[in-house]
Formats: sequence, C-alpha cells, structure tokens
Amino acid sequence: MVFALAGFLFYVSSQTAHGTSLRNDDTLLRLSDLIQQRSQENAQAEKAVAGLRAQIDALAAQHAQNPADAGRLAALEQQAGLDPLKGAGVTVTLDDAPSGATAKIPGVPQPQPDDLVVHQQDLQAVVNALWQGGATGVQVQDQRLISTSAVRCVGNQLILQGRVYSPPYVIRAVGDQQRLLAAIDANSYIQNYLQYVAAYGLGWKLDRSGAMTLPAYSGTVDLQYAQAGQ
Repeated sequence: MVFALAGFLFYVSSQTAHGTSLRNDDTLLRLSDLIQQRSQENAQAEKAVAGLRAQIDALAAQHAQNPADAGRLAALEQQAGLDPLKGAGVTVTLDDAPSGATAKIPGVPQPQPDDLVVHQQDLQAVVNALWQGGATGVQVQDQRLISTSAVRCVGNQLILQGRVYSPPYVIRAVGDQQRLLAAIDANSYIQNYLQYVAAYGLGWKLDRSGAMTLPAYSGTVDLQYAQAGQ
C-alpha cells in the first residue's frame, strides 16, 4: 500500500509539472517583484490617463456654453482633487529608525523589529488628522488623495493607488495651519508614534509652508459600486 501510494504521488507530481521542475525559482516571480512590476505599469497608465484628461478638459472648454455650469464644474473638480491646489499648509515626514537603533531612554526595553518601522496605522493617523483639521487637499508622496484613496502597507512599503513607495514618507496638506497643527497634537495615535520617536529614533519632521502646490489627482475616478447617502 505504501509503495502504491508513493507511486501515485510521483505520477501526480509528474503530470502537474509536465516535465518541468516544480521548484524552479526562475519561473516564479516573487511577490515583491510582482508588486514592483504592477507599480510601473500603473505609473505608465496614469500618465496616459492624465494626457487623455487634459484633452477632454480642452475640448470641454472649447464647447462650454453656460458660464454657470462651467463654474460649478470647476468647483466640483477642485473638491474632488482633479485640479492643482495652492495655499499655505504643513508637511509631515515619517521615516524608519536608523539601522541598529537601540533604546534612547533609560528604562525603556530594547526595540523589536516592528518598533523601528513606520506602519500603516501611523500614516493613516496623520492623513486622518489632517482631514479632521480641515485640510482642503492632502498629498502622500507624489500623489494627491481623493475620497476613494486608501493607505495600505505591505511590510514597510506603502501601496498607494497601485504604486509602491518606501520610506521616508512625505505627507503634505493645504489648509489653515493652526487648525492642522492642533489636529495633529490632538490625535492619540500620533502621540503614541511620537513616544516611539523619542524612545527609538523613528523619523518625524513637521514643517510649515506659507505657499505650496499640490498636484491634481491623475488616476481613474471610475466607481464600480456606489450608494447614495441618507
């Protein structure tokens, strides 16, 4: 029975492999390689979408007949993040701790690997605080956020709107600086992150800017599912 079962397993393995090695690493893309490949493809697609949107905007401007409609459309595009945004604001930069970092405060336990990297909740906390502080626009790395944007991390890499980024992470927001700073100070998740900054040297930098420009969102805005609010 044992020999028969072993023979059957060899036969199934041979049929599955079709004469090739099942453990041939050269024929399998690692997950990180696949992510990078998809990121490059998405970046190229975004450039194509941006070019087509520019053509659409130009044609719409040529055929605009009702100034009131044109003004309303411009206001909606501004709110949706489809136009560049200028104004005063703040910039927050988060980064992993230096390699080999140890506890900087007496009595604090030595860090675990997860203590030394920026996590998804850290980025999300900053973005949430900026929106709560009345930001009129937010940019993460080189991308403008819109209502459907999602901050996701795999390991210590950020995946944003189909593209992959590594730290340091730069978050910029246009809005009333005092309100933005107050919202950051009031956020408990950010205050917890700052404790790790003090203890282990995680990166944190907060700058004010009297004038900054956020780029327009250049990705697709098509929705597959939507539900009207009550």
